[in-house]
Amino acid sequence: MRGGRRRGRGWRSFLRYMRLPLCMFAALAVLAAVAILLLRATLLRNAREAATAFSRSCAAEEQGSLNVYETLLTFGTSALEKRLEDGESREDILAFLEMYFQRVDTVLGDGVVDPYVVLDGEILSAQPWEGEASYDYSTAPWYTQALAVEGEVVFTQVYTDAVYDRPVVTAAQSCRGGTVVMAFDILPEHLRFDTADLTQEDSFFLCDGAGTLIYQQTGMGLPREELQDYLTWLVEQIRSGELDEDPVIRDLNGQTRGVYYTRMDNGWYCIVTVPYARILGGLRGLIWPLLLMFGVSFLVVTALAVREQRLNRRARRDNETARVLGNSYYALYRVDYARESYEMIKGSDYVRQRIPPSGPYEKLLQTAGEVLEAEAFRDFTQSFSCQNIRQLVRQQVRDFGGDFLRRFGEEYRWVSVRILFDASLAPDEVVLCFREVEREKQRQLQERRLLEESLQMVRENAASKQAFFRSMSHDMRTPLNTILGSSQLARQHLEQPERTAEDLDRIDTAGRYLLELINDILEIARMEHGQLRLESQPFDLRACVDECLRGFRIQAQREGKTLREDFRAERTLVLGDAFRIQQILNNLLSNAFKFTPAGGSVCLEVCQLDEGEYAKYQFVVSDTGIGMSPEFLERIFEPYARELRFSDRQAAGTGLGMSITKNLVTQMEGEIQVDSEPGRGSAFTVVLPLAAQQEPEEGRQAPGPETEGPCLAGLRLLLAEDNEINLEITTELLRANGAQVTQARDGVQAVEQFQQSQPFSFDAVLMDMQMPGMDGCEAARAIRTLDRPDAGTTPIVAVTANASAEDMAATAAAGMDAHISKPIDFGALRRTLNKLRPGQ
Repeated sequence: MRGGRRRGRGWRSFLRYMRLPLCMFAALAVLAAVAILLLRATLLRNAREAATAFSRSCAAEEQGSLNVYETLLTFGTSALEKRLEDGESREDILAFLEMYFQRVDTVLGDGVVDPYVVLDGEILSAQPWEGEASYDYSTAPWYTQALAVEGEVVFTQVYTDAVYDRPVVTAAQSCRGGTVVMAFDILPEHLRFDTADLTQEDSFFLCDGAGTLIYQQTGMGLPREELQDYLTWLVEQIRSGELDEDPVIRDLNGQTRGVYYTRMDNGWYCIVTVPYARILGGLRGLIWPLLLMFGVSFLVVTALAVREQRLNRRARRDNETARVLGNSYYALYRVDYARESYEMIKGSDYVRQRIPPSGPYEKLLQTAGEVLEAEAFRDFTQSFSCQNIRQLVRQQVRDFGGDFLRRFGEEYRWVSVRILFDASLAPDEVVLCFREVEREKQRQLQERRLLEESLQMVRENAASKQAFFRSMSHDMRTPLNTILGSSQLARQHLEQPERTAEDLDRIDTAGRYLLELINDILEIARMEHGQLRLESQPFDLRACVDECLRGFRIQAQREGKTLREDFRAERTLVLGDAFRIQQILNNLLSNAFKFTPAGGSVCLEVCQLDEGEYAKYQFVVSDTGIGMSPEFLERIFEPYARELRFSDRQAAGTGLGMSITKNLVTQMEGEIQVDSEPGRGSAFTVVLPLAAQQEPEEGRQAPGPETEGPCLAGLRLLLAEDNEINLEITTELLRANGAQVTQARDGVQAVEQFQQSQPFSFDAVLMDMQMPGMDGCEAARAIRTLDRPDAGTTPIVAVTANASAEDMAATAAAGMDAHISKPIDFGALRRTLNKLRPGQ
C-alpha cells in the first residue's frame, strides 16, 4: 500500500511539473496555427494586391490606347465637320479623307484600325470591300449609338464584323447636326500587353462590359467557345458582387483560383486569375518543419520543466531582455484606464520632479503635456485620454501613438508617444511609453521634402512641356497656313510673274521658319539623349564670324536696322567646333533681330581676353530691342521657356533656342550671362576657351570660311526617292544646277538602274533612306556587293529626314560615304559631292 501511495504521489508530482510544458505546447500549437493562418492571409493579400495592380496597369495601358483612338477620331470628325460647313466639294473632302486615313495609319501603324466615314448615304473607307454598297449601316450599333450621342465618341461592345468576319470593336463619332459618322474598326489581335509578370499558370482576360472576350493569355488549353462561356459566367459573378469579399472560384479544370479585376471607364474588364496552388505552394512546405519544431519544442520544455533552475535562468534572461528594450524609452508608465490612474515604471527628470510615482492619470497627462509644443497639446490629451484608450482596447488596437515636438531644455526635439496593449497585462491596463526619435523624424521630414520638391519639379516640367506643345502646334500651323495660302495665290497669279514671285518668297520664308522649328526640336532631343558631339578642327575665328554675319547684314538692310561689328583678337587661328560657335552666334543674333524694332541696332563684339595655349574669347551680342522682364530672366535658359509678357509676335519660336545655346556653351566649358531691362534692350555675353592653332607654313593660306563647291554641271547622278513629288522637285533642281539625273522610285529600282548601267556611268548616287520594298541601307549594301569595278568606289550619299547618331552609324555600316538632311541644301550637296568625287 505504501508503495502504491508513493507511485501515486510521484505521478501527481510529474503531472504538476508537466502542466506548464503541456500548456506551453498547446500555446505553441495555437500560435503556429495562427501563424499559418496569418501567413496564408498574407500570401493571399499579396497575390491580390499584385494581380490587382497588374490588372490596373493593363487597364491603364488599354485606356491610353482608347484615348489615342478617341483623340484621332475627334480630330478627324472636327476637320470633316469644318469642311462640310465650309461647303467644300466632294473631291476635296475625298482627298482630305484619303490624307487623313494615311495619317491614322502612320500614327497607329498599318492595319491597327480600319477607318471609314458614312457620307451622303455611302460608306467611304480606307480599304473598300465588295459588300460595301449593300451593307445596311443604318442599323449597325456603332452608327445608331454615334447618332444617339451627337458629337461624342462611342465604343461598341465586341461584335462580328461584316468585313473581316471576326470580332472587332468600333469607335464612332457623328458630326453635329447631321448623319455623317466617322468610325474606326479596332481589331483585337493588334492589342498587346506586357504580361512578363504572369506565369504560365496564370490567366489574363480583356473583355467588354457584356463579358465578350477581346484578348486572352491563358494556359488553360480550352477552345475559345468554352473560354467565352467561362468568361461570361465570371463577369456575371463580378457584377453580382459575389467576388468582392471572397474572390475565389473553381475554373473549368477544377482548379481553385483567385479572381482579381479592374473595370475600365468604358465598362470593359481586365481580369487576372491566379491558381491557389501557386499562391499557397510555399505554405505547404512549412507544415512538416513546423511539426518537427513542435516536437523539438515539446522535448525542450519538458526538460526545462524537470529542471526548475533552467526555468529560473530563462526568466532572468527574459527580464534582462525586457530591461534592454525598456532602455530604448526614456519614460514608461503602467496605466489603469478603468481606475484612471498611473504607475511610473521609468520617468523623465521633468516628470519625476513634479508628480509622485503613482496617482491620477489626468495629472500625468497634464504634466507630460506641459513640455509638448503648444499646438500639439490638445491633440495629445485627446488621443491618450482614458476614454480613447478604452475605445482602442475594445477595437483590439495593440499599438497606437504619434510623434510630437517636446521641449528638452531650450530646444524642441521629436518624441514618439505610444500606447501598447497586450492581453498578458493586468486587466484594464496598458503601457504608455515615450521615446526620442529626433534623427528618424528629421530623416523622414527630409525625405518628404525631397519627394515634394521632386514632385513639384515633375509638375513644372510637365506644365512647361504642355505649354511647349501648345505653342509648337500654333507656331507650326502658322507657317503651314502661309505655305498653303501662298500656294493657292500663286496658282491664281500664274500670269503675273511679280505677284507669283512674292507668293514664292513667302512660301520660302515660311518653309525656312518651319525647318528652323523642326531643327530646334531635334537638337534639344539629341542633347537630352547625350548624342551631341563637339568637333575639334582648326579654323579662322574671324572668317567664322564673318560667315555667320553675312546673312544678318542682308537682314539688317531689309528690315531697316543697324548691324554693328567690333572684332578685336590678335590670334584668330584656333581649334574648336566652328559650326557650333556659329550656331551659338546665330541663335543670339536671331533673337536680337527678332526683338528689335525697325530703326534699332544690333551689335556683335568679339575680343580676346588673354593669351596662352587656351585663350578665352568673349562674344557680346547686344540690341536696343524690347528687353525682358526680371521674371523671365530667371528661367530664360530653361527648355520650352518663352517671354509671354508681350505679344504673340515676340513669343514666336519653340522656346528651345536659349536652352540649346546654354547647353552648347556648357559643353565647350564656357560661360554665358544675360543683362536686360524691359524697353532698354538686352546683352548676351559668352566666354569660350579656344585652343591655339599653329600658324600656317609659309606659302600656305590660313584656313578661312569654306567656299562654295563647284556647280553640278556635267555630273551624272542616280536619284532614288519613293515620293513622287519630292522626286520631281529634286530632279528639276538638280538639273537646274547642271546635273544629269536618272530617276529610281524605290530601292529595288535603284539597284537595277545601277546594275544595268555601264561601269562608271554615274558620278554619285543620292539614296533616300525610307523606301518601300528595299530601304536606302539595303539598296546601298546591294550596290556595294555587285561584281563591277565601280560598285565599291561610286559615292553613295544618304538623304535622310532625321540625321541622328543611329542613322549616321547605319548609313556608314551600309557602305554609304556621307549623308545630307532633308530638305536638301544644294550648297551643302555641291560641297559634299566635290569632296567625294574621285580625283578631287
